Amino acid sequence: MRSNSLLAILRTLAASEAEFVLVGGLAAVLQGAPIQTYDVDIVYARNPKTIARLFDVLSSLDAIFRIQPERKLHPAISHLAGGGHLNLLTRNGPLDLLGTIGNGLHYEDLLSYSSEMYIGESLKIQVLNLEKLIQLKEELGGEKDTAVLPVLRQTLQESKKHRDRPTS
Repeated sequence: MRSNSLLAILRTLAASEAEFVLVGGLAAVLQGAPIQTYDVDIVYARNPKTIARLFDVLSSLDAIFRIQPERKLHPAISHLAGGGHLNLLTRNGPLDLLGTIGNGLHYEDLLSYSSEMYIGESLKIQVLNLEKLIQLKEELGGEKDTAVLPVLRQTLQESKKHRDRPTS
């Protein structure tokens, strides 16, 4: 998946003013992790305003469920309100919408573990920090999660060294 396609998804999400935190591989990449990722993963606020905004985003991106894409099933507002995991395919690539992550952490729970990041000069999004991302991947313990952990830990260690280095 081309990074500009994923960037197009992020631009559309940010322009909607929906409340979300970027999690997963792309969050790690934006913080310097040298990994490949092929989708956008977000945890979203489950309030009526955000749900309506996300529904509009999904419509504008021609989102369909990834399971049985040949059926071209589109998500409904009730899917977003349900707060489960929606694994979608958009015209710009895969997008996973998560009502919760890890052991039931909601959008509001993740805010203190995230910060605003700029991509380029104008795209501003909330991104989960590496420490929390590592913790979540350790808890999940899936094959892909476990495989990427050494790289994420090394990236975190390098970023801390860089932060702690005195400036002249």
